[in-house]
Amino acid sequence: MRFRASRLTGVAFSLIAVSTLIWLVRSGRAPQGSPGPAEAQRGGQLVVSVRSEPRSFNRIAVGNQSTELLSLLTQARLVRVNKSTFELEPWLAERWDSSPDGLTHTLHLRKGIQWSDGVPFTSADVAFTLKAAMDPKAGSVLTSVLVAGGKPITVATPTPDTVTLTFAAPSGQGLRMLDQATILPRHKLEAIYLKGEFANAWGAATPPADMVGLGPFVLKEYTPGQRLVFDRNPRYWRKAPNGDGLPYLDRVVVEIVPDQNAELLRLQSGATDLTQDALRPDDYVPVKRLEQQRTLTMEEIGVSTDADSLWFCLKPEARKKDPRWAFVQRREFRQALSHAVDREEFAQTVFLGEAVPVWGPITPGNKDWFSPNVPRYPYDEAKARELLKSIGLEDRNGNGVVEDAKGTEARFTLVTQKGLTWYERGTAVVREAAAKIGIALDVAPLEFGQMVQRLRACDYDAIYMRVLVTDTDPAGNLDYWVSSGEGHFWNIASKTPATEWEARIDALMEEQAGTIDMDKRRAIFNQVQNIMAENAPAIFFAAPRLYAAHSTRVRGVVPSVTRPHLMWNVDMLSVSAPR
Repeated sequence: MRFRASRLTGVAFSLIAVSTLIWLVRSGRAPQGSPGPAEAQRGGQLVVSVRSEPRSFNRIAVGNQSTELLSLLTQARLVRVNKSTFELEPWLAERWDSSPDGLTHTLHLRKGIQWSDGVPFTSADVAFTLKAAMDPKAGSVLTSVLVAGGKPITVATPTPDTVTLTFAAPSGQGLRMLDQATILPRHKLEAIYLKGEFANAWGAATPPADMVGLGPFVLKEYTPGQRLVFDRNPRYWRKAPNGDGLPYLDRVVVEIVPDQNAELLRLQSGATDLTQDALRPDDYVPVKRLEQQRTLTMEEIGVSTDADSLWFCLKPEARKKDPRWAFVQRREFRQALSHAVDREEFAQTVFLGEAVPVWGPITPGNKDWFSPNVPRYPYDEAKARELLKSIGLEDRNGNGVVEDAKGTEARFTLVTQKGLTWYERGTAVVREAAAKIGIALDVAPLEFGQMVQRLRACDYDAIYMRVLVTDTDPAGNLDYWVSSGEGHFWNIASKTPATEWEARIDALMEEQAGTIDMDKRRAIFNQVQNIMAENAPAIFFAAPRLYAAHSTRVRGVVPSVTRPHLMWNVDMLSVSAPR
């Protein structure tokens, strides 16, 4: 194996000493507070930048990055996955009792909690939220998440402070599935739900005064295309280690800055304190210079849990009339393209050396579930041509593009998201590699919304993008793995498995998701990863090493490899000097 020097080789990264508590969650018990930053100061304002407008303030109906960030600021969950340790923590529920068979879970809610408008929080809010979240007619994005044994969980509320969840079968994910369900106010949204309008509830045009939450902040104002302003929620239930109320900050301002270069300039100038996303590889050196000047702090986060990938639309009913279908649906075709890409060169060119080669969707950044033993496709142009020839693809007319016996060329349009530097470099590398073995890829950058629209309609030949996971536990991302899932991108929401190997994955993931024993779950999921790598429905290239930066005035930062990298513990962040 060849090793190439990182662009940052020789640069000594300063490490911030962060005091972190790993909460004990045995029997669902943990202290309410966690250690605050060593120099936490109360008050002040934090300015954050994001690249896209929020489509909604309703996390149950919309699951994009901006909406997820807003829910972290304004809402709360029954339990929370700590984004540093990835352990499950009590949150609105202070503890829980689970039956030995894993079918019944009784959650005990913290007493005395109020919504930001002063209305008491009770188990009725939980029952309402979960009912809406499990209702496909409500437009929920969580209907496939809150299930066990293929059936929705059932909810009972014996008392205002108690919620009992019953599973139809054991769930390997267990209560971890609740991390995605932000609890919403029954008194504000039930009437809208009963009218059948829940999917549109709390849209971007909703007046801030109409929205209430259990989170550390409340939305004060929203100027579309410019910013959102969040003020401290005086009724927030969490306490600092000394017993004072959280959050430390008085205000969070979220600036909407779509352009990455403009976002970097604002961070460098001090106009913003941190960004929602990690830095681009091109930003590492200029940010490092500012760290040496003690203006910014650069955090080395680790290997991303997400990797760039390429896939072809493999939906039979949409593509069978395309003459290219005869060879695109053959795994040898996709394996050939995988062999054609030098992943070390890819990591060097696309991420300036700050990436690791990968052969599947689970990266080394996901330490609990990564398997290093999946089938790999070493860079080998001769092997790639051999595989293409084995399915009848050769350059018969000498024009540099292989074709089948009927003259159908292996020529495709590769769709990707417009405006992202590493996508531009990534598609360029893949296009050049594919051309060397006779596959022609014409790159077509599109706006994100257009790309997603084409993706859902299977109106594309191939797509290059980075799929973002919502949970490191694969049972929390079943939509990606099972053939009926909305995240099964190469063949979205198939009524039946299109191939024998997809049927095998369906069966294995059903078993894996219903198994409580972690060792057995890992063994089953290793089989799934092997099947995926063998059949290569999506081709993965590299997972970047993540770096993020924030102003030196920000305290309490605990980086996470999952988004938002620096803000997941926003109620514990503070600033050392006023803005």
